[in-house]
Amino acid sequence: MSFVYNMYKFDEKKIIQDLAKEFKFDVCKITDTKLSVNTGLRLKEFIDLGFHGEMNWLADSFERRKSPLNLWDDAKSAIIVGLNYGPKNNPLEKINKKNLGNISVYAQGKDYHKIIKGRLKLFSSKLISKLSKAKKTKIKVFVDTAPLMEKPLAEKSGLGWQGKHTNLVSRDFGSWLFLGVILVNHSFKYDSQEKNYCGSCTKCLDICPTDAFYGENRLDASKCISYLTIEHKNAIPKKLRKAFGNRIFGCDDCLAICPWNKYAKITKESHFNDNKYNFKLNELLNLSDKEFRNKFTGSAIKRIGRDRFLRNCCIAAGNSKNKELIPMLINLLLKDKSFLVRGAAIWALQQLDNQNNLKSIKKQHLSFEKNNSVAAEWYI
Repeated sequence: MSFVYNMYKFDEKKIIQDLAKEFKFDVCKITDTKLSVNTGLRLKEFIDLGFHGEMNWLADSFERRKSPLNLWDDAKSAIIVGLNYGPKNNPLEKINKKNLGNISVYAQGKDYHKIIKGRLKLFSSKLISKLSKAKKTKIKVFVDTAPLMEKPLAEKSGLGWQGKHTNLVSRDFGSWLFLGVILVNHSFKYDSQEKNYCGSCTKCLDICPTDAFYGENRLDASKCISYLTIEHKNAIPKKLRKAFGNRIFGCDDCLAICPWNKYAKITKESHFNDNKYNFKLNELLNLSDKEFRNKFTGSAIKRIGRDRFLRNCCIAAGNSKNKELIPMLINLLLKDKSFLVRGAAIWALQQLDNQNNLKSIKKQHLSFEKNNSVAAEWYI
């Protein structure tokens, strides 16, 4: 019995997997930290073509980002954990609800960064205490905020594979996994890389509202609705606005259409409730900065700030065909301090009303508007 106990005690991989379960992660895999040369080359192509848009931090951190060893040269292993956030309903059903502000599944609940990072810190602390003291274990934890390529590591670990839309796909959880990474300064028994099961399917590429994909595994983020509603800090390019529909924070289309979602499971996490943010546009268009911050406390949405959020809501209002929103848009146009909101309000008004009805509003607005890009919205 003693021999069996000691075998279990020092089965490091089992210790890691047991801790993953203890801290309520749905899947856990382990791999080494050496990524293929192609991973870095694909990232460089993405940046060189300018497809990262305004995300200059991707270019600035390229050398560190292309390999975990460039981020921490002592890293020998990567423990990849996945937390299921599978929704109760198909997100594509919300696209036709034009009076709702359509918020991506991942942002429906509390900010996953904080939830996962907190658990990873506890996981890591307990792991260090359980491993051999002679190894002098050192650990670093990451949740989507450091220059680390989680998806290639997750693919190498066998947790899933990167689909043609560049996102991770799992045979057990479909499209709906949040990832966390623990880098460790010594080696373990590694899991095998997962096979790519996309086959000839291109549904994720074909459904994209803005045609953001320029090939399999190649994304022009500057055209992606998720990028534009969250990362983009300026006016939304006019040629893409109608394609937004009612999407005001992120886009789930390429994830939701994946056939592998037939194996997806509804999340057990109370933090990720996909019914929490079913707000109507007429409610959102009235938000002050204070109301915005209060409404989205603890949410990933709060990060973009009220002005960008209202910009997105105005675009959705313009696509809604709901003339009852016109008075709210006029109020934003004439009174809002944000040039982003005023500019988007003009476009929305032009979609909902004819030029003759807007003549007096246009004249009133132009009499005080000092931002040339906002004023130009009336003419382009």
